[in-house]
Amino acid sequence: MNLPLSEALKKHSRQTHDSVDMLVLSMEPFASIENYSKFLQAQNAFHEVLQPIYENPSLNLKIKGLNSLSRLEQVAMDMQDLHVKTMLVDEAIPSPSEFESIGWLYCSEGSNLGAAILYKEAQKIELTSTHGAKHLSAHKDGRMVHWRKFKEQLDGLELTLTQRQQALKGAEDAFAFFKRVIRQVNYAEETV
Repeated sequence: MNLPLSEALKKHSRQTHDSVDMLVLSMEPFASIENYSKFLQAQNAFHEVLQPIYENPSLNLKIKGLNSLSRLEQVAMDMQDLHVKTMLVDEAIPSPSEFESIGWLYCSEGSNLGAAILYKEAQKIELTSTHGAKHLSAHKDGRMVHWRKFKEQLDGLELTLTQRQQALKGAEDAFAFFKRVIRQVNYAEETV
C-alpha cells in the first residue's frame, strides 16, 4: 500500500531535514541579532525560490489558497526591520518542475511547525511578530490546523508514479538547497 504523499515526503526527506535542523542549530541563530541576520538572509534566498511556486497557476488550481501562503514578504519586512542586506547566492538558483514544486511546498509549509520553537527563541532577543520575526509567526488558523489542512490537500493530489517521484525529489532538493544556503551565509564575509 502506498503511503499518503505527505508521509512519503516526510519519510523520504527525513535524513536531509534532520541535517538541516542540526546545521541551523549549530549556527546559533538566536544567540545574537548578527546570527539571526544570517538566518534571515538564508530564509530570503529560500523564499525567493519558493515565490514563483506559490504563484504557479496550475498549482493554485490544485492547492486551495496556495498563493496566500508565501512568506517572502514577511521575510523582507523582517530584514528591513533589522537593516539586513540581501545576500547573493553563489550557486544556480533552482527552478523546480511543477511536481518537484510540491516537494518544495511540503518543505516550506512544514517548516512553519518548527517555526513555533524558533519564534520562542526569537523572543529572547526581543524579536516579535511585529518586529523582526514576522515570518516565524503562526498561520491565522494556527500552526497545526493549517498543517493538517495543507497535508490533506497534498494527500488528495492525484499523481502518477513519476509525478510522485518528482515531488519526493523536490522535497530533498529543497532541504539540500536550504542547507547549502545556510552554510554560505554562515561563512560569508560580506553581504550585498
